[in-house]
Amino acid sequence: MRAHRPASSGIGAAGRFGGARWCLLLLAVLIAACATVAPPMHPAGWTERLQLLQRIANWDLQGRAAVAIGSRGWQASVDWRQHADQSVVHLAGPLGIGASVLALGPDGLSVNGSPPSPEGVEIMERRLGFALPVANLRYWLLGIPDPASPSSIRFNSQDRVSHLEQAGWTVDFLRYRVHAGDWLPALLVLRSEGVRVRIVVDQWKGAR
Repeated sequence: MRAHRPASSGIGAAGRFGGARWCLLLLAVLIAACATVAPPMHPAGWTERLQLLQRIANWDLQGRAAVAIGSRGWQASVDWRQHADQSVVHLAGPLGIGASVLALGPDGLSVNGSPPSPEGVEIMERRLGFALPVANLRYWLLGIPDPASPSSIRFNSQDRVSHLEQAGWTVDFLRYRVHAGDWLPALLVLRSEGVRVRIVVDQWKGAR
């Protein structure tokens, strides 16, 4: 008399095969994710980046500015040269007001070669139509607040500033670009009391 052997349902073998297939699929997904996620350009967090950028003393920037003041406006190319505490800003193009050179140093603001003085801000305002915050902007262009006055900031997912409020201005950082292994602003928009300044950065030099 033959011994009775229960019929195999095949579930065990199929289950083992299905589990192995899902494991292989999961492994492939993980490998693909690791291959497509690039390492960060700058691994430091915000505090370290802030200290690093604040220490930068010399840098040059070439770009473009578009200014809207109520219903009026002008555009210009921008050549900004920062050397320690000396900021020299060349504005050129179809301004409607001619080319302008702003030089800010410890002795005050000079406009088109005039002697530096506290009255330089008034001269600049008459020439440009508003008072450009040169002292603050030297830091904003690097994507950080001016350490000399209080500020309110918001960050994007990469710990870079996306929105800044300081000295009566709001600054929105809409795009960054890679420079010397870090990310610096490429497009920012400044707003204050009916004035809108859009700055596009075409090239960075130094800033390390």
